[in-house]
Amino acid sequence: MPRAHDDPQPGWLGGDDPAFTIGAAADLLGVTQAFLRQLGVAGLVEPHRSDGGHRRYSRHELELADRARRLVDEGLTLDAACRIVVLEAELAAARAEIDRLKHRRHGPDPDSSAPPSGQR
Repeated sequence: MPRAHDDPQPGWLGGDDPAFTIGAAADLLGVTQAFLRQLGVAGLVEPHRSDGGHRRYSRHELELADRARRLVDEGLTLDAACRIVVLEAELAAARAEIDRLKHRRHGPDPDSSAPPSGQR
């Protein structure tokens, strides 16, 4: 699979607006349009459909697709790559919720503002 980018471009990551056509998304990620369609079949991404029925991908979906591409490039099957991406997202959400609950219960971590040991 060809790769246009080895690292995601910070200017296009994040965001939920369906701004990218399948062709633009494929070009940005260095993948084929068929690969993006397969990610849809696997349930990893669900692109918005324009009034004309064309797929429109958000920046968030491109980030997920890029992570899946990297895993496939490392030798994983598409299904395994998609499962890992989903689990990574679930883990990140769980960690964020834990942090939120800790902050709510105890307030900010008092050690976070203290200088490192031995420094004043």
